[in-house]
Order: sequence, then structure tokens, then C-alpha cells
Amino acid sequence: MTDLEVPVQPKKKGLTRRQKRSLSRAAQYAVFVAAVIAFAVTADWGRLQNQFAQADIAKQMFPDVITLALKNTVLYTLSGFVVGLVLGMGLALMRLSSVGPYRWLASVYIEIFRGLPALLIFIFVGVAVPLAFPGTEIPGGTYGKVALALGLVSAAYMAETIRAGIQAVPKGQLEAARSLGFSPAKAMISIIIPQAFRIILPPLTNELVLLFKDSSLVLFLGVTLEERELSKFGRDLASTTANSTPILVAGLCYLLVTIPLSFVVRRMESKAQEAIR
Repeated sequence: MTDLEVPVQPKKKGLTRRQKRSLSRAAQYAVFVAAVIAFAVTADWGRLQNQFAQADIAKQMFPDVITLALKNTVLYTLSGFVVGLVLGMGLALMRLSSVGPYRWLASVYIEIFRGLPALLIFIFVGVAVPLAFPGTEIPGGTYGKVALALGLVSAAYMAETIRAGIQAVPKGQLEAARSLGFSPAKAMISIIIPQAFRIILPPLTNELVLLFKDSSLVLFLGVTLEERELSKFGRDLASTTANSTPILVAGLCYLLVTIPLSFVVRRMESKAQEAIR
């Protein structure tokens, strides 16, 4: 070896990106398994079972938890969804209107009701409306109040969803309808809106899931024993029995509805993506 020759250092072999990802994933799994084992070892399962899993208390809830509480929850949700859908459709069309005051009014409504917590809307409907209009009763009693409160909240979100769906329909559809002699209103109702609903069906179903959970706020309106929904029903029985099993059963009833709905949403989203491809 001459003085001018420089010895070549062998290259150090490092981990590839795939190997690094595999190690990172393995570390995450290990942390998760360790956390589960730590919880399983340290948790007092006897006390948990005594407080949340009393079979005799759970049996006492049936069939009322289904025929009364779950039924009321579904009715509250569906009525609020219908009100919100109708009002949201009107707001969406106002947002797309060429008339400035319509757009401004719809924008103000959407920003206000999307920014306020749903709890405040329920209190407003239950307290402020009777004070503002003395002697005026909301049709349907508690069911009407819940439908109005949930509808006011959901309409702001549905309006933006519907507007986005309408704008997603190619403009050529409207132009083709106009060329066939359709009026703007008839073209919107017959051509554009049906296509828009195919696009926005998954997010609307997701909104239904959210409303199903928000229906628990009905307790702030003051309800009778026959008007209780799942949360109120579970809390009342938990107070009576001094046990949390009714709350667990009420939670399972929520999951009985929300999990299938969430599965439907995912299926519709996957089908929509396949149609786009």
C-alpha cells in the first residue's frame, strides 16, 4: 500500500425502513399488552362486579328499559332528526341563494348554533321560549320540545353537509335539466337534490348517531316517569338501588343502536369510495 492510498472503511449496515417500522409497531404492541396486563392485575374485579354487574338488578330493568327508555330515546332522536333535516335543507338552499340576505341569515344561524353547546339549546327551549311567548305551548309537550331542541342543533350541521353535497353534483346536471325546460326549482328538486343525498347519506347517518347520544340532554327539560330516556332511566334506578348496574345496562342499550349504525356508515362510505374509483 502506497502513501497515497486511503483504506476503504466498510459500510455499516443499519436497519431498513421496513425493519424500523416493524420494531416501532412491536414496541407499541408491547406497551399496549403491558398496559392491559397492568390493568387486569391491579383492578379490583370483585368491587367492579359488585358495583356494575349485579344480575338481579339488571333483570329488574327489563322490559321497561327497552319498551320505555329505549323507545323514548329512539322517538326523541328520530323527531329531532326530521326537524333538523327539514330546517337544514332550507338553510342549505338559503346559503346557495343568489339573494344576499338569505345567505347572511343562514350563515349567522349556522355559526351561532354550531358554536353553542347543545345543553344551552335545551335550556333555551325549556326556559327562554316559554318566557318569550307566555301562554304558548310547544306542540307535543316534551316530545315537541326535544324535537325542537335537537332539530335546532342538528340543522346547523346538516345544512353545511347538504350544501356540500349539492355543490358536489356536477354543474352540467343543472345545465342539462335547464336545457330540457326544467325551472331552477324543479331542476333542484328533481335532479340535484336526489343526487346530493346519495353523496351525503353517510354523514347524515353519522349525524343520526350523534343525535341519539345528545338525546340524553332531555333530562334538563324535566320529564315524567313515562318520558324518561335511557340516561335518565339508568340514573334514577342507580339512585334507587345505590348501584351502578343500571347505568351499565343503559350504556349497553346505547351501544345496541350506535354500533350497528356506525357499521352502516362505514359500509356506505366504502361503497361510495368504490363507486368513485
